[in-house]
Amino acid sequence: MGKNLSGKNLEKGITQRKDGIYSARFISLSGKRREKHFKDYQDARKWLAKARFEDEEECTGAPGIEQFRDITVDEWFEYWMSTFKSKLSPNTLRNYRDRYTRDVKPRIGRMKIRDVRPMHMQQIFNTMYQTYANGTMYQTYICVGSMFKSAQRNGVIRDHPLDAVEMPPSKDKSEIHYLTLDEQRIFEEEAGFTDKGHAFNLILQTGLRTGELVGLTFDCIDFDKRTITVEKQLEYRYSEGYWRAGPPKTRHSYRTVPLTGAAYDILKAEDERRAYRKESLLLNEELPYYDKKSCTMKVLKMKDLVFVSKRTGEPVKNSSYDTALYKVCDRAGLKPFCMRALRHTFATRCIERGVQPKVLQKILGHANLSTTMDRYVHVTEESLAKGMELFESDESERHKSECKLL
Repeated sequence: MGKNLSGKNLEKGITQRKDGIYSARFISLSGKRREKHFKDYQDARKWLAKARFEDEEECTGAPGIEQFRDITVDEWFEYWMSTFKSKLSPNTLRNYRDRYTRDVKPRIGRMKIRDVRPMHMQQIFNTMYQTYANGTMYQTYICVGSMFKSAQRNGVIRDHPLDAVEMPPSKDKSEIHYLTLDEQRIFEEEAGFTDKGHAFNLILQTGLRTGELVGLTFDCIDFDKRTITVEKQLEYRYSEGYWRAGPPKTRHSYRTVPLTGAAYDILKAEDERRAYRKESLLLNEELPYYDKKSCTMKVLKMKDLVFVSKRTGEPVKNSSYDTALYKVCDRAGLKPFCMRALRHTFATRCIERGVQPKVLQKILGHANLSTTMDRYVHVTEESLAKGMELFESDESERHKSECKLL
């Protein structure tokens, strides 16, 4: 990577001479060196991106750049996904396609990509702000930003449509729902009367993600060491109508979680029920998945799943948990919330009870401590009152010591 005369790093393949001229060069796929000089750095970047793209087309038989002049946003999205993003994980590909299909395609999908302007993108994000959470908006921003960046680097468009977009202000994180201590007691009591009570309460004791809960198998439980190992997840793909196993959300999601007494009892009860539970033919299937940690293919045996529907004997779908959760809330007189709120609640209880943030980060499987603290941990009224009580107690003891000295 070269540097300019001020010492700032330049894009790979570009250097600045002592006379101020920028030199852009690369080795073509045929082994020939190509080089060109420019007075302006941005001109050098654009030429380099276009030259590399055309060189790749020439050697691979890909369509010429001229064929992209009138391409629509929809057409470029499909080309971009199949050409540049085909190696991404299934979950990431699904998220990209969902975000594009739901929020971008209806508004600019039929437009020619060269006609898209910042004002079009600004309208999309302004509309999303009314109904979507920050994370969903950020996913859309990443998706379309990467898509347009690829088009710009390959000479399909000149300007990036997101360069002048101002993202709406972040919503107050207090909108993220969690249960107070009283609400948690009420919820746990009511959930205990349902066939999914064990699953709900296990999240409240371990902080598992829903996909990790659904894909939890008995071979990942060590009853002697009182731990569970998180190494996979399972989800039902409604659009395709089948179950799909996969690795955890990120590499940091691979983890071993110690079991509380309550969590241990829940899993022991499910282990004992396993001998006489109802099992459908679906549990005879074995689902292959790629393990990112060992870089090998592994198999999830459906028969080893911890949580199976008592009524059907099949794996429990995410939507079934959501439906059951809303019913529990309705009977308990609680404001409805989603499955993730149980994970939020676990994290909040941990902080209230003195668990160190770095320890909680490992338990939750987060890459960054900031994610743990900013997104999942909340200061409740109970913890504020307890904090002031501790402060007042320490102050009282200090005052008594000073009086004795006098």
